[in-house]
Amino acid sequence: MAKLTSELEVECPCCGATLVVDVNLARVVSHQRPERADKPELSEAQQIIAEEDARRESLFQNSVVAEKGRGDALSRRFEEALRQANAEPISKPMRDFDFD
Repeated sequence: MAKLTSELEVECPCCGATLVVDVNLARVVSHQRPERADKPELSEAQQIIAEEDARRESLFQNSVVAEKGRGDALSRRFEEALRQANAEPISKPMRDFDFD
């Protein structure tokens, strides 16, 4: 692309992208992202997919185990609350006009 005299080419300090700014328009005309250093190779695609599949499966198995244990934890909490409620004396609830 032909560069005009009113255009400045600067590098973004955050991401390193090359920006072309038109001074007359006071806006960015174009930008070009820098090449990623960690860009995956096509030959590694099968390995990357297999690793992601194993990670997803591991997360799923962890959630299954957590859900199975969740019912036990809830039942233990219920039984503890029931024992605590049985230990407390039964009293008549106070009403607003009882305070007078």
